[in-house]
Amino acid sequence: MTGALFKANFWSSDILSTAGYDSIIQHLNNGRKNCKEFEDFLKERASIEEKYGKDLLNLSRKKPCGQLEINTLKQALEVFKKQVDSVAQCHIQLAQTLREEARKMEEFREKQKLQRKKTELIMDAAHKQRSLQFKKTMDAKKTYVQKCRDKDEAEQAVHRSANVVNPKQQEKLFVKLATSKTAVEDSDKAYMMHINTLDKVREDWQIEHIKACEMFEAQECERINFFRNALWLHMNQLSQQCVTSDEMYEEVRKSLEACSIEKDIEYFVNQQKTGQTPPAPIVYENFYCPQKNTAPQGKAPGPNLPRRGPLPVPKSLPDNPDYSLVDNYSLIYQ
Repeated sequence: MTGALFKANFWSSDILSTAGYDSIIQHLNNGRKNCKEFEDFLKERASIEEKYGKDLLNLSRKKPCGQLEINTLKQALEVFKKQVDSVAQCHIQLAQTLREEARKMEEFREKQKLQRKKTELIMDAAHKQRSLQFKKTMDAKKTYVQKCRDKDEAEQAVHRSANVVNPKQQEKLFVKLATSKTAVEDSDKAYMMHINTLDKVREDWQIEHIKACEMFEAQECERINFFRNALWLHMNQLSQQCVTSDEMYEEVRKSLEACSIEKDIEYFVNQQKTGQTPPAPIVYENFYCPQKNTAPQGKAPGPNLPRRGPLPVPKSLPDNPDYSLVDNYSLIYQ
């Protein structure tokens, strides 16, 4: 913390100017606005995290994902669903944490606002008093200058009337001159009094201005430090979320490493097998020769089918248009 930059660099040669003070106040207002924006950012991020967590939770609990799987792969999928559920819960918890951080930022803003309020009220009163006293002093100066001019005119009138023989007229001029001198003395005293008062008001204002600058600079250092730490903490929270999620996903990877293709195949076979004997081949059965066709004993049935038996000799005459004989084969025309 510097502690000396504000009070050394926000002055003005114009006694009525508040440019330096206004510049500091504007900067502090901007700082409060920046804190409010980060606070709103945290709240919005919390809403996003909460929605994502709830959506992920619904996905994990309601959406089927390999529910008909068996044995070791089924176990891995159960771990997967469980860890996705845990990740969802972590995002929901993160949302609550972010809202808590936003609340802390809001409390910090309000605390600084209340701290500033007292100083700002003192400075506003000092500025008002300074402006009011300056106006009174300038009015007194104006009156003083005018009374001096009136006295000078009265003196000139007396000099011009030196040769005037009318004593009554001369007496009036001397009375006016005496009155103007008294007015000058009174206005001079009033003017000096206002000058002294203004100088005292100016000194008081300078003291309050220095105090305000020191207080405002300390507040700004505190605000920057708080804001920086809040942002740093936010990054740590997001990093921790990633680390936690990766640890949960690592559990899924470990369960997948334990998944055995051979065991799952063997498990399926043992649970669902239907027999080890394949069906015998279907043999040809001649409609006209219903003899029993069996394969020789000791010989596995082969793919070759027995030859067809002889066709029956047709009873119709050779010149029957429905039949024709070619090399002892009968052909049926259709």
